[in-house]
Amino acid sequence: MTPVWWAQIIAVIRLETKKTFFAKRGLWVYLLALMPVVLFLGHAIVVGHQNQARVRLASKNERPLTHQDLAGIANGMTRQEVIQRLGKTPVAYSWDERGDGPNSSRIVVHDTYEYSDGVFELYIRMEGGKVTGTTLGDGETLGEDSMVFAGVFQFFYLRLAVFFGCLGIFMNLFRGELLDKSLHFYFLAPIRRDILMAGKYLAGLVAATVIFTTSTALQIIALAWSVDPNALNAYLYHGHGFADGLSYLGITLLACVGYGSFFLAAGLLFRNPILPAAGVLIWEALNPFLPAVLQKISIIYYLKSLCPVEVPADPGTHPLVALFISNPDPISAPIAIAGVIMVSLLVLFVSSFKVRRMEINYTTE
Repeated sequence: MTPVWWAQIIAVIRLETKKTFFAKRGLWVYLLALMPVVLFLGHAIVVGHQNQARVRLASKNERPLTHQDLAGIANGMTRQEVIQRLGKTPVAYSWDERGDGPNSSRIVVHDTYEYSDGVFELYIRMEGGKVTGTTLGDGETLGEDSMVFAGVFQFFYLRLAVFFGCLGIFMNLFRGELLDKSLHFYFLAPIRRDILMAGKYLAGLVAATVIFTTSTALQIIALAWSVDPNALNAYLYHGHGFADGLSYLGITLLACVGYGSFFLAAGLLFRNPILPAAGVLIWEALNPFLPAVLQKISIIYYLKSLCPVEVPADPGTHPLVALFISNPDPISAPIAIAGVIMVSLLVLFVSSFKVRRMEINYTTE
């Protein structure tokens, strides 16, 4: 590639990046990218409020309690035994009910006691002064949060948010110019059409990468906000927290590379973006059910292999749903990265032949 071609690509990138970032028809892409950020931010606020409530409840105990103290309460204990072990409850609810039987006149006293050590919260249910049930709950753990993030990232963010966001960005690189009746200005300029296509693709890739990797980073920050600082530091500095975060950012970038090439080609080949978008979406969704050879002709196959956390399927999950969730035949990271890049280059190579022979007829658009 000659220096002139590089200079032309850079000039196209400068022109297209500004138009892509501030295009009115692409404002919904920002909303799509912010949806999971709002989700995790709301989750962090709720979890933070629950953690503060446990700390306030623990401050009202007669004496400091430990997890062992809370776990030591068993069914059959009397009210006096509970108070002896845990002290007077800071929160108690009591009500009377008539005993079983139509002619029974016995009144049964029901009580609910709440205790907390600042992290765990214990609910004790009593009837007639004896414990009939306990519930020991804790806050969100780092492991649970990582599973939640992995599920949202794989099944909403990649398959829907990034997918449709790239559709809105890359499909309009040529189709938007046709609708605005401005593409002929580029075609009249002394620049090769495949060079023009490369510049437009790179401009769209810059916009998509900035928007969606920023969203990914904000999601991680919002989720980390609700985690205990000690556990978070241990995960980041002594575990693999930073590696997981970089993996999610890299996967987002690769998703933009792959889906961007497909939708740029679709914008050149089709007038109506709904049909190719629906076809690609269905193909990506059916990927787990396809033969092994056909699975590799898909972006999501490579992206799922790169995800650092695998989302487990519950034992009672339907086999078809479990197959959709799991990734039974993952491939190594270098092959997955090379696969996305090779598929994207192949799509762009085929698109370069189309753009060279493209004719403009605004009256049919």
